[in-house]
Amino acid sequence: MNTHRRATLGPAGRQALVAAIEEGMSLKAAAAAFNVSPATAHRWWHRKRDALLDKASVEWWRDRSSRPHRSPRRLSAAEEEPILRARRETNLGPGRLAGIVRRARSTIWKVLQRNGVSRRRRSARQSFRRYEWARPGALLHVDMAELPRFRKPGHAVTGDRSKTGYETRHGLGHVYLHCVVDDHSRYAYVEQHQQRGAAITAAVLERAIAHLGELGLDPPDAVMTDNAYAYTKSRAFAAVLRAAGARQIVTPPYTPRWNGKVERFIRTLKSEWASAHAWPSSSDRSRALRSFLRYYNRRRPHSSIGDRPPISRVHNLRGQDS
Repeated sequence: MNTHRRATLGPAGRQALVAAIEEGMSLKAAAAAFNVSPATAHRWWHRKRDALLDKASVEWWRDRSSRPHRSPRRLSAAEEEPILRARRETNLGPGRLAGIVRRARSTIWKVLQRNGVSRRRRSARQSFRRYEWARPGALLHVDMAELPRFRKPGHAVTGDRSKTGYETRHGLGHVYLHCVVDDHSRYAYVEQHQQRGAAITAAVLERAIAHLGELGLDPPDAVMTDNAYAYTKSRAFAAVLRAAGARQIVTPPYTPRWNGKVERFIRTLKSEWASAHAWPSSSDRSRALRSFLRYYNRRRPHSSIGDRPPISRVHNLRGQDS
């Protein structure tokens, strides 16, 4: 049996204490004999008596749960419903849901756990080492992702298999998301294009550096990319780096975790924007990209920076702490 970690008497001691009182010893004398307070002797004596009067469980000497009988501040079912609905629609965790439903993440976790929809424990992750450059804008992570274009949602979204995904996407190709993420603040800059050539990649990086400069950040010291041809063999991309005075860091083959911040951002971009709704067409999805980026950078809580949005670290420059 589990007892309170600071309990003076165990089950046997409690029963012996009550037996001494039943044999005629006073509460004060019994408390002194068992080295407890008179209040403790009084409590266990009345626990035994109440159990006999109410014909309750004979295991009166067990510790009771510390859970309160009433929780007046607990959310009602109507107040829990927006949290559960947001969970069903987005499958996000408490930290992300906090920015949507405007509740504390601890409250959201309790609601999810109480309703049996909290996430299961995940398997052990591969060992890793976190790093973060001290200055906002000093290191930029660059990567690219692709999404299919479509005229109307396919059967994976609608459930209607009369029209296949091939018919809704045939001849439309893909769109390419060119992503630039600041290492320190996680501020993201994204452009969507129908090509992924070296010239477009270089132009996107140039505009991203200019955009961060408008926010008050200095040019980057380094830019991290993978081994894609558009990053490692492009003269235009190298010219942008030289103009900014930045060196290029190329990740080793098959180690995307080096560039993990932009990799994780792309995963978030797909799950919380591209796949979060049943878009009527890929054009409607594209029009919503700007509003999602505004939400991501300025309102969405980011767990790795203390549940604050990325813009809070962009504006909180070194030497300007309030």
